[in-house]
Amino acid sequence: MMKRMMVLGVLAGMLTLGAVDVNAQGRGGFMGFIAGCCFGPRAAGAYNEGKELHWREWCRLIPYAGIVFAVWDGVDGLNGRTTADFAAEYGAMYY
Repeated sequence: MMKRMMVLGVLAGMLTLGAVDVNAQGRGGFMGFIAGCCFGPRAAGAYNEGKELHWREWCRLIPYAGIVFAVWDGVDGLNGRTTADFAAEYGAMYY
C-alpha cells in the first residue's frame, strides 16, 4: 500500500511539474522533465533550446534492448564522433 502511495505521489509530482511552463518559448515543462530524468542534463538542455530528442535516445528506454543503443552510442564516442558529425548525418534538428 505504501509503495502505491509513493508511486502515485511521484506521478502527481511529474504532472505538476509538467504543468509549469518555465520557458517563454514553449519548452521545458513535462517534456523537459522527462528529458532530464531519462536522458540527463545535456539532453534536457538541448531540448529546452529547441532541439528534438533523437530516436536513439528514445530507444534507451526499451528494457534490455536499450543496452544495445547505449553501447552503440559508446562506440560512436570511442570513434571520436562529434556533435557536428551527428548534425551532418541526422540534421540540425537533433544536434
